[in-house]
Amino acid sequence: MTTDRAQTTAAQSEPPAARSSRRRGGTPLIITGSALVAVVLLMAAVSLVWTPQDPTATDAVNRLASPSAEHWLGTDGLGRDIASMLLAGSRVPLMVGLGTVTVGFLIGVPIGITAAMTDRGAGMWIMRGNDILQAFPALLLAIVLAAVFSPSTLTAIIALGLGLAPGVARVARSGTLQVLSREYSLAARAAGRGPLYLAVRHVLPNIRGILIVQASVGFAIAILAEAALSYLGLGTPPPAASWGRMLQDGQSVLQIAPLTVLWPGAAVATAVLGFNLLGDGLRDRFDPRMEVSR
Repeated sequence: MTTDRAQTTAAQSEPPAARSSRRRGGTPLIITGSALVAVVLLMAAVSLVWTPQDPTATDAVNRLASPSAEHWLGTDGLGRDIASMLLAGSRVPLMVGLGTVTVGFLIGVPIGITAAMTDRGAGMWIMRGNDILQAFPALLLAIVLAAVFSPSTLTAIIALGLGLAPGVARVARSGTLQVLSREYSLAARAAGRGPLYLAVRHVLPNIRGILIVQASVGFAIAILAEAALSYLGLGTPPPAASWGRMLQDGQSVLQIAPLTVLWPGAAVATAVLGFNLLGDGLRDRFDPRMEVSR
């Protein structure tokens, strides 16, 4: 609590020139990350209306074909068009990322704000329970849920969202504590304003920046986790295209057709790198503690 107040005071006293320099420093990361994310979004948008071939159609005659005018990126071991599968498969990680962030924030943000605004004893117990939840890896939870129910996109979203929530709660609590120490919050509490008013009027608008950063990072983690689950056969079931399952299918023919693994691997790397760079740039832009820590 003392450290947070010291960092906040230092950030408030930050010279305008240094603040402007910090914001400019995050701009290249934001631009690069936004460009990579835009590529993935464009792929998903295009796949809704057009793909070069049917992404689920197999062709035994053209198995493992090299790139050509008919198959731009070649075909996989079942003769499916890789370019079409990449386009159609871009929708799954975006859907999982959006669902994961939504679930994680709907659970984590109220927990974090509540823990910060209640008395110290109750808040401590809330965060200890949060730490217990954080001890369970999201991938392990997804495997358990897939075993109990069935592998699906919804199962992955729920498991990854539950795994993201404890980290979101911790970030929300830290930001809320800083906001509650500001003069306008103290004045609102002295005027008899209730916790709900403080949360809606003062806390949420002022922790919006760090929550956006957390959402961007959580999006990248969800995309990577979805690819891992699909690779293990616990993610989006066939025949829907999935980058992770493309990696799994290409593993058996890696020696003779490395492109079947290269393209989906590059797609996953592009999406994850884009959201990570975007998150880093937004952190430099919105989080005043970054400059203080340097």
